[in-house]
Amino acid sequence: MRVVLASASPARLSILRAAGVDPLVEVSAVDEDALLAAIPDATPAEKVTTLAGAKATTVARRIDLADAVVIGCDSMLHVGGELVGRPADAAQARQRWRAMAGGTGELVTGHAVLRVVGGEIDRVAEGHAVTVVRFGDPTDAELDAYLDTGEPMQVAGGFTLDALGGWFVEGVDGDPSNVVGLSLPLVRRLLVGVGVQVTDLWRQD
Repeated sequence: MRVVLASASPARLSILRAAGVDPLVEVSAVDEDALLAAIPDATPAEKVTTLAGAKATTVARRIDLADAVVIGCDSMLHVGGELVGRPADAAQARQRWRAMAGGTGELVTGHAVLRVVGGEIDRVAEGHAVTVVRFGDPTDAELDAYLDTGEPMQVAGGFTLDALGGWFVEGVDGDPSNVVGLSLPLVRRLLVGVGVQVTDLWRQD
């Protein structure tokens, strides 16, 4: 059985590898904006879970594997009553950081786990995880330096926990792996839902 990660995120890949799973990576190239435009009244949890499911399904239908588990994820930050993804540019990232500095936000990640048997999707389990993030208050010089790295424009909410952005996060309430982009506890439960034990996926050294 192969594990396939339907995501281009190096952070999600790193989480799985550190947790003993070496997945194949297959990027879905799903049109996220079009999908979100079709569900304008959905809750934050429904939006990210819909995106995760679409990514996983697209990849599961594309791969040529008889026996596999496909994992899809999508993360967004719910802050100030708004659900935001990656900032469009440095100016938007700066604006968001100034709004959330010293406050909190909810990192919401949708997850979809698909079991492929005989080359066909056999079972599906979906869910979402929410982690509260407590942001620090970077100085103007610190924020300028952070924006200059380009990192904030590559990630949901304009920050990371496991890289440079971690300097400006005071703490999290909930699952920290969810903030990085993939909730290990939730994925374990979803794997059970499609008849797979996570321990069977661990690499054999």
